[in-house]
Parts: sequence; C-alpha cells; structure tokens
Amino acid sequence: MKKIFYFKNIGIKCALFFCIILFANITYSSSPSLNKGKILVYTKNGKGYVHDNIPFAVTSIKELADANNFEIDVSDDPSVFNKSNLQKYKLIIFTSTNNDVFDTDEQRLNFRQYIEAGGGFVGIHSVTGTERNWKWFKMMLGETFSWHAKYQKFKVLKINSNHPSMKGVPDSWEREDECYFGKELYPGIQVLMVHDLESLQKDQTDLITKNAGSFANYYPAVWFQEFDGGNIWVTALGHSKESYQDPIFKNHLLQGIRFIASKFKGLDYTKVHTTSKDDEVKFN
Repeated sequence: MKKIFYFKNIGIKCALFFCIILFANITYSSSPSLNKGKILVYTKNGKGYVHDNIPFAVTSIKELADANNFEIDVSDDPSVFNKSNLQKYKLIIFTSTNNDVFDTDEQRLNFRQYIEAGGGFVGIHSVTGTERNWKWFKMMLGETFSWHAKYQKFKVLKINSNHPSMKGVPDSWEREDECYFGKELYPGIQVLMVHDLESLQKDQTDLITKNAGSFANYYPAVWFQEFDGGNIWVTALGHSKESYQDPIFKNHLLQGIRFIASKFKGLDYTKVHTTSKDDEVKFN
C-alpha cells in the first residue's frame, strides 16, 4: 500500500508540474505578437479642445506594455514622423488626438508611406477628429468626427464575437461615455461594435436621428480595416480619464493593440506608391 501511495503521489506531482509548465507557456505566449515589439504612442493636439484623458491613457498603455512585454515611446512632437524613426515601430497609437497634428506635409507623407509599407495603426476616441482636412487620413480612419451625444450611460453591442480583438469584451457593454458620430464614412471598414442608440437618453433625439443618418438604431463604435497596405483598428470609446483604469476598457485597448501587432509582417518600403500626401489611394 505504501508503494502504491508513493507512486500515486509522484503521479499527482508530475501532473501538477506539467500543468504549471503548460500554464506558464500559455501565459508567456498569450501576446506573442507583442513580445519585443515597439510602439509609438502619439498625443499631439492641434488648436481646439484637448481631452484631459490623454495622460491617463498614456499611463494605461504603459501598464499594458509592462504586463505584456512590449515597449512604447510617447511623443507629442510631430518631428518623430520621419522615415528612419518610423521604422522602429510595428504600430502607432493616436490617443485622443484632435485637429491638425502634423506640422508639415512631409511629415504627413512620411506617416502615409509608413502605412503603405505595412505599418499598423490604433486610434482611440477623438482620433476621428484628427486631420479633418486630409482626405486620405479620413479614409484611413474610416470617418471624420461630426457630433457626439452628451456624456451618459448607454450600451455598446458586440456584433462580431469571432474577431480576435473582441476577446474578453462584453457582448452588451453598458458604460458611461460619449456616443460619437461621424461623417464621410469609408465603406471599407468592418464594424465590430456598435452604439445602441435606443439606450441613449431621449432629450437629444432630433440630433441623434440627424447624425445617425441611415444607420437607424445602431451606429459604428469600433472597427478595423486593411487600408492602403496597412492595418487599422479604431475605437470611438474612451472619453473619461477614469476609463483608462477600468479593467474591461484596458482589455479592450489591449486586444486592439494585440490584433494590429499580429498583422505586422515588417515594413517593406518597396510597396510605397506615393510621392504626395494627396496621391490617389491604391486599392487592392
């Protein structure tokens, strides 16, 4: 009986050891696309409203970087948009940027060529109000900002549960935020989450209906697209500074960042086809 007990215990210990090793490997490989990757977090705003959430967003992304083994550089200096510097990054995050965020058309062209070469882009919240006079940039984003309902509690619904960036995101997510609307919507975007307009307060019904256009009860809130050589993921959520310490919202950001990082295959500047920021888009 003692020998049986001994071997049984060895079996249990071996099984436990195997489970620990397996769990460690799963934990380490949970973000393989982010391991040793470097990301640029850009925070510049042009003239106009500046969100107070920006430093909180930066802190949140730093925490995600520490926990998921990737590095970030943070800047509000448009001079970072030069070809040699951009080659360090597998993706660029614009967090609550607004209005004109480049100083020169050369910087705009360098950013565009980075995307054409296979770069990645993640846009957060008021990013849709960025570079409102640049047609290509608005197409890359998927829309340009038109209006938002007042800050309130409402529902955001997941409509593509199978997409990798929707991992751990609630199917029906009730949160306090700004419900963003856009214009000049680009039809290439693939919507992942929608604002449930029926869950908004009714005191702005006319404005909501006007800005919703032909979208009726649901309006794009989160989307992605392959665009002009690069990969784009945008969330219109994230107005309040408190959002960036909410574990659910932080996971939302992490999954978007992880998805775009997973699409990165390196930069190939032989694929660049423009010499001006306003050249025609090259469709696949």
